[in-house]
Amino acid sequence: MKVRIGFVGCGGIAEAHMKGLVKREDVEITAFCDVNEERARRMAERYGAKGARVFADAKEMFKTVELDAAYFCLPPHAHGSELYAVEAGVPFFVEKPINLYLSQAQEILAAVKERGMITSVGYMNRYRKGVQTVRELLRDDPPILVLGGWIGGTPRAREGIWSWWIVKEKSGGQFHEQVTHTVDLVRFICGEVEEVHAYVAKGLNVGAPEGYSIEDAWVVNMKLKGGGVANLWASCSANAGGGGVTLSIYANRTTALFSGWEHSLRLLRAGEEERRIPGEPNIFEIEDAAFVEAVKKGDPSSIACDYEDGFKTMKVTLAACESAEKGEPVPVG
Repeated sequence: MKVRIGFVGCGGIAEAHMKGLVKREDVEITAFCDVNEERARRMAERYGAKGARVFADAKEMFKTVELDAAYFCLPPHAHGSELYAVEAGVPFFVEKPINLYLSQAQEILAAVKERGMITSVGYMNRYRKGVQTVRELLRDDPPILVLGGWIGGTPRAREGIWSWWIVKEKSGGQFHEQVTHTVDLVRFICGEVEEVHAYVAKGLNVGAPEGYSIEDAWVVNMKLKGGGVANLWASCSANAGGGGVTLSIYANRTTALFSGWEHSLRLLRAGEEERRIPGEPNIFEIEDAAFVEAVKKGDPSSIACDYEDGFKTMKVTLAACESAEKGEPVPVG
């Protein structure tokens, strides 16, 4: 069986998935949709199966092409077309964060649950061996303190991803769009978040491009339902370097230090030798394999994060946005 896949959104993250999917003999990408039809055409020429179709409208794609699965690789503000997949009964993968609007995501989730759809969300770090290892260790060694975040430089030109990423009304800001990965790992490894209190810095990012309206930096305190606390941060203004991606988890008998986009792990355990587990370089292929196999078997058990779980992570980052606006702690409903 060849799994026929269609893509809605054909930008950089979509191509990251396409590169791995075309290596699989059991997959063919048969439809490409993007508001920039020329971009969809380029991706079709590069990764499409023979006779692959190109669209500028997602509704038309789902009406016209018979698909076994679909990928939605869209900016946070541009979602909603997942409902076309639900209507057509097509299992789908959606890149993080799943939406910018809570009500729209709730509508999609309700439709997904009503139809019993197979879904997957692009929180690829859940599939990493180091992440899985720490999650198991902390089941009987509860996390007490969690620190982490993403620190990078100032966007310098309003083009490509920056055309929407730097606009608050489109991306939701760095914490919602990027640090969502770290928030999701806190939930996955350490348990649910009960309350958040966010502080932001704005107006200090000298040299930001025209149209820049997101925050320069975030600090978000979190109360975990298990009793521990977390402090996550974000910055897109550290132009002298020294930034990167980190996540550090401290428990009574365990210290887990993740670093880099690949989340390589330095694991310290009381009374044991230090362990190091490198992050997998082909993580997109690993998460895509889980989704494809789930579609082929009609069994979602291989998927680490479905739409409902991704919705829970979205609720945390949107609660942080609300807290920053109100200047007070906000419970995560």
